[in-house]
Amino acid sequence: MPPSIHHRRYEVLRKHLRSLRRSAGLTQAELGVRLKVDQSHVSKVERGERYMDVLFYLDWCRACKQHPEAAITVLVKAGA
Repeated sequence: MPPSIHHRRYEVLRKHLRSLRRSAGLTQAELGVRLKVDQSHVSKVERGERYMDVLFYLDWCRACKQHPEAAITVLVKAGA
């Protein structure tokens, strides 16, 4: 069974996603435009109210001008 959005590993993921966005100097609204989603969607992902799948993770990394391979390595080292 996959971990719930309230699991500690998912909290690590949420912090990682927020860090990627902030490191790129993007607001939630700006990232939303790049991802073609509403700002509220970005907010809900970062708050743990919406689940993140691997394809959306790849899009998020690319929208933040990060190589997904490097980003996932950071995420794993952080404990996800």
